[in-house]
Amino acid sequence: MNGLPILVRTAGRTIILKGSGEPADAKRRLLERTGATIVDDDPDARIAVVAIEDEREAQAVIAALKARGVMVNAVDRPDDCDFTLPAIVDRSPVLVAVSTGGVSAGLAAAIRQRLEGVLPAGVGRLAEALGAARGDLRARFPDGGARRRAIGAAIAAGGALDPLVPHDDAAVARWLDLAAPPAGRVETVRLRSGDPDDLTLREARWLGQADRVYHTADVPAAILDRARADAVRIAGPVPAVPPPGLTIDLA
Repeated sequence: MNGLPILVRTAGRTIILKGSGEPADAKRRLLERTGATIVDDDPDARIAVVAIEDEREAQAVIAALKARGVMVNAVDRPDDCDFTLPAIVDRSPVLVAVSTGGVSAGLAAAIRQRLEGVLPAGVGRLAEALGAARGDLRARFPDGGARRRAIGAAIAAGGALDPLVPHDDAAVARWLDLAAPPAGRVETVRLRSGDPDDLTLREARWLGQADRVYHTADVPAAILDRARADAVRIAGPVPAVPPPGLTIDLA
């Protein structure tokens, strides 16, 4: 990765915007949508967007801001950016960000447009319903692992709450009435190469959902990186009685 994606709460936060013309106006519109307070300068601000076309002027402003400890996004100058602003699919509170690290804004925008057609308009309401049901979920599944696995099964492809399928506002309540912890299972993935792009869609989905991955010592890190970040990696064979949840046997 060329950076760590994070979501910064900007509502009410003061953000410096330097520049004029359409590039600056576009950034202003974006920042206003997030509730930020936009100023030309503020000694207490810690985030700035520089949209100045003149190179010499832009570099002087960027240097001055960074000297003050301000994190800078420099429009069309990826090498000068402390952070970049991705292309966004907005299904609030669900946000999907597509970033190329500033290398190609056009490519990020094209991918965003494709994703716009995939995500149902109501996926944000689904997220809100799951959030509102947090207490009921904890009551039904007191164990955190069982709760995560139940939700994971529900929102998986073809699941009761598949996020890529439209749902009505009562979908979460209906699912919760019948929800049970999914049974533990083991899926086997036999690698054809060390290239993660050679994984099938099903294999990649399994890795993305796995609770733990048992693997041989020669499995490339690039393959293991396709598993969930919090999935346990274990170099060795799958035990005769695997733990609950989804276990991947990878070699």
